[in-house]
Amino acid sequence: MDPHVTPASAAPGNGPDAAGERPEDRPARLAVGIVGAGRVGTALGAALAQAGHRVVAATAVSARSRSHVEERLPGAGIATPHEVVTAADLVLLTVPDDALPELTAGLVAAGVPVAGKLVMHTSGRYGPAVLDPATRAGALPLALHPVMTFTGRPDDVNRLTGISFGVTAPDPLRPVAEALVLEMGGEPVWIPEERRPLYHAALAGGANHIVTLVVESMGLLREAGVAEPGRMLGPLLGAALDNGLRLGIDGLTGPVARGDAGTVADHVAELARVSPESRRAYIALARLTADRALGAGLLKPEDAERLLEALAD
Repeated sequence: MDPHVTPASAAPGNGPDAAGERPEDRPARLAVGIVGAGRVGTALGAALAQAGHRVVAATAVSARSRSHVEERLPGAGIATPHEVVTAADLVLLTVPDDALPELTAGLVAAGVPVAGKLVMHTSGRYGPAVLDPATRAGALPLALHPVMTFTGRPDDVNRLTGISFGVTAPDPLRPVAEALVLEMGGEPVWIPEERRPLYHAALAGGANHIVTLVVESMGLLREAGVAEPGRMLGPLLGAALDNGLRLGIDGLTGPVARGDAGTVADHVAELARVSPESRRAYIALARLTADRALGAGLLKPEDAERLLEALAD
């Protein structure tokens, strides 16, 4: 396949609603292979199958992965990476970020046929450049990162509806990448190759760290005698998240935003007694909060100075 030609099966206009036809009735559907049939790979494979593509093979080493394939991808055979790639028109490399460069280079070094095949990874960290060994061998590289957490539960596939995908691809393949995202129910958002690390750091900092903060807050509330910390935190955190998304820094509330240095000092002292690890995190985040509030004009310089004194190590 010419890397400058958009495959007809993935071109815009072949989506689930095109001409009102059923997915299974559409011609030139892609044979999909999945290398790394974990939570993400099987969720995306199931979404592609719902769009009318055929998941023909997947690698699955662990019992859990095999279970995911059996439940979500009926009819897909369990195979080696070489067999998966050989059988597929579209290859999903859904492996951990750190394993992706070695996997790609290894497939090519082993002589696995990739010429003319769409090779897609789901890493947020990397763009198509990580697939260069395969691209030089004739593969058509795509980086499609679903902005969602996957737990391995049955509702993972439903979570794809309406979410953003961070998309990076060579310009001739951009229509293909965007069409695949739309077929999976997502919204393609273009991310330049050189901005992928920053893009991924932003997502990880928000999504991953919020879980840590919630769990830490729940633990401290239990220490304070609250029997059901989740019930207490739910409405507060929901309102705080909504404020942040809608209002940005103007949605900030609390002692740092008010410049209550005495309250902040009490927090630091109590956390030093109960949880030194929490104290360090609290100080780092409070400093960042004070800096943002000062920059937005929510905090007076003199109040910021007192806060920084209370937050000194």
